[in-house]
Amino acid sequence: MLPEDQGQDLQDLSSERAVDEWSSATVNLDAYLRRIGYSGPLELTEATLTGLYRRHLAAVPFENLDIFLHGHVDVDLESIQQKIVGRGRGGYCYEQAQLFGALLERLGFSVDRLLARVGPDGEPAKARTHLTLRVQAGTGVWLADVGFGSSPPAPLSLRRYRSGGPQQVDGWIYELTPDQENGDEVWKLREYQAGQWVTLHRWDDAPVHPIDVVLSNHYTSTHPDSWFTRLPIITRRDPDAIRSIVGRSYTITRPGHVKERRELTDAEFAQALTTEFALTLTPEELEILVAAPTSH
Repeated sequence: MLPEDQGQDLQDLSSERAVDEWSSATVNLDAYLRRIGYSGPLELTEATLTGLYRRHLAAVPFENLDIFLHGHVDVDLESIQQKIVGRGRGGYCYEQAQLFGALLERLGFSVDRLLARVGPDGEPAKARTHLTLRVQAGTGVWLADVGFGSSPPAPLSLRRYRSGGPQQVDGWIYELTPDQENGDEVWKLREYQAGQWVTLHRWDDAPVHPIDVVLSNHYTSTHPDSWFTRLPIITRRDPDAIRSIVGRSYTITRPGHVKERRELTDAEFAQALTTEFALTLTPEELEILVAAPTSH
């Protein structure tokens, strides 16, 4: 589907949704806005979308810790709200994208959920294990990828590729490009890293329903081949840096893919979770996480 068509198609899809398939009406709007510290305008504009997106990234870390705490991740919207909004935790893509998408729909934005395949070009096809969002705001259509971990620091235009080429945000450079893979039309999110373009993920226009998220989440959170079942992963997305912990490896990535890396002790790991990453965790939960695998 060409981006010029997407605006009308998104409106048509929204008008056809007689049933609140994603439970967006249940979002506690005031509590969510307090959780992310947003007090700006709520008109259906690009500026509102960008402001909400940036505040969400600043307030809600990416993390897979429930896999090690509970053996699974709950992805119904009620559980997601209780965890992220009520208990001060983060989440991974299925949680963050559902919550942010529901917020946007609650405000009146038109939102499509998209399941993407993660990984660079040239690799065998992988399962659709990433949930992202396509949003109509103002006169544009935007990729709002809040749940990727190393997410772009602002929404990216799905129309600008025809006239503007790469999109630079806070020193980071991205492009959204249509392509063909195995005879299917796909869209790719690519980032310019250390002098070369790297595909982060790709998606098509296949409709996504809540049950699709349940199935993808089950694989991602329980299958031994899933990276997320092997190590704790925590990421904080700032405008000028991506701070992440994988196992005990702590990395700061800056624009241009310049990296600083060091290993954390158990004490440093536990302290970082509740200070630098601002996660609300009980002493018992911290003890479990310190005992989780540190390498795969």
